[in-house]
Amino acid sequence: MTVNRRDALKSVGLTGLLLGTTFRSPAAAAQTEPVDRCDAPDLAWPRGIEGQRKADMGNGSFLNPLMAGDHPDPSIVKDGDDYYMTFSTFNAYPGLVIWHSKDLVNWQPIGPALTKNVGSVWAPELTKHDGRFYLYIPSKETATPGSKTTSWVIYTDDIRGEWSDPIDLQLPYHIDPGHAVGEDGSRWLFLSGGDRIRLSDDGLSTVGEVEHVYDPWRYPDDWIVEGFAPEGPKITRHGDYFYLITAVGGTAGPPTGHMVIAARSKSINGPWEQHPRNPLVRTESMDEKWWSRGHATLVEGPKGDWWGVYHGYENGFWTLGRQALLAPVTWSDDDWPEFGGGDLSQPIKKPVESRNQVHGQALSDDFSTDKYGIQWNFFEPGADEAKRITRKNGVLHLAASGVSPADGSPLIVGVGDQAYEFECDIEIDDGATAGLLLFYDDKQYCGVGFDKDRYVMHQYGLERHRRHNPFGKRLHMKVVNDRHIVSFFMSADGKSWDRFDRGMEVSGYHHNTRGGFLALKPGFYSAGEGETRFRNFRYRAL
Repeated sequence: MTVNRRDALKSVGLTGLLLGTTFRSPAAAAQTEPVDRCDAPDLAWPRGIEGQRKADMGNGSFLNPLMAGDHPDPSIVKDGDDYYMTFSTFNAYPGLVIWHSKDLVNWQPIGPALTKNVGSVWAPELTKHDGRFYLYIPSKETATPGSKTTSWVIYTDDIRGEWSDPIDLQLPYHIDPGHAVGEDGSRWLFLSGGDRIRLSDDGLSTVGEVEHVYDPWRYPDDWIVEGFAPEGPKITRHGDYFYLITAVGGTAGPPTGHMVIAARSKSINGPWEQHPRNPLVRTESMDEKWWSRGHATLVEGPKGDWWGVYHGYENGFWTLGRQALLAPVTWSDDDWPEFGGGDLSQPIKKPVESRNQVHGQALSDDFSTDKYGIQWNFFEPGADEAKRITRKNGVLHLAASGVSPADGSPLIVGVGDQAYEFECDIEIDDGATAGLLLFYDDKQYCGVGFDKDRYVMHQYGLERHRRHNPFGKRLHMKVVNDRHIVSFFMSADGKSWDRFDRGMEVSGYHHNTRGGFLALKPGFYSAGEGETRFRNFRYRAL
């Protein structure tokens, strides 16, 4: 008798935990156009390159997430027929990859905008003004305790070209800048907490002092939230009004906390009128597919319609980080934006029919081309970290650094699948230790490494030397992450595999247990002395 894996999991009550659950709320049923699909959540999404999840269903509809995996705090700009978007990248450098789309659903990476390390960066603002693109970037230095918070600006006249060096705007105590241009042409940054500051005409410095201009809408006292935390202000001018879209309720913690609210004014100087139907977006139940939904930006669609891009955690998969979501926006008879899509667990009609639109990129890497910054990033790199990498004849040479992944800046890559495997051919020098990881941060990671004599286990951010390594200085290693159940495999030739004698469960490797707003990412490291040579990194969604 053949037993379906999903039915087997149901019998032991693990379906919701290991597979997640697709929920259909009355709001979703009323506001979206459902498409027939398999009931199993792991088969619900269309599959793209290497079986990776993508949104475009190929039948005129899309299914969230818009950008699977760690894509928080989306900032989007429309430039003619083109759309550009970027996301918080925190401690990973190079950072702030710019993505491009024609249809708002399928996206391709262009390259990283930020190469100089300014600390942990989050909630950037991508905008275009008078023919020039700007990125306003809040950051916190992480090298020393009590380090400063500020915001930077970088700019370019060619979004596919190089960006300027960062300029410090000297903005402590504020995050999440949102660019706005007033009715008189004045330029502003709206900031967390309902504050703002004026910008110079060139947008590269501030003028005057921070001022408080807006008291955000307050939710009822009995709502379960993380904290008030007004943040992520985004200004959109539409018709006779400036619309101020803000997030409140905290960005993680209780799934029902994060939300989207709105206010409007006929002048950039206020006064600001609260939306009578706030909040516009909020997770109301732990049964919903998407949790902690918030941090929205409005954008005009290809046909003149309107859409909202925001982020949320996937039910049961905090480890993937906050994922980018797309929802339709309509304008009410009293000139207010209204978000549709319900809890976004159901397919939605695409903004425009599109053909030959490829989404995402292959994560497998034969190291014949340079994907540093587009795919691979160092975690908290030093100023000269990039010099550790050389490529020769399809081999990535990575100089050793530190004694473990905790102090050696591993190379990591973001993924968006609930289940996947990755493998690599690894060869070490005599004094080196190297291996494959699932990496959250320098205190929370797991994996297996090896030196020429022994294996080393990485679990909970701790190292434990293990039994004899029979492969010596070169082996093939594979990691399987099947919805948080992790297995490791070793091979001499990459064809015949032996399962390693230890496995792990990693559902707790996420922000609500560790902090940091990051995601659990595949990666590899080289520590000790000498170098490690990596060949044929392969990724496959399961």
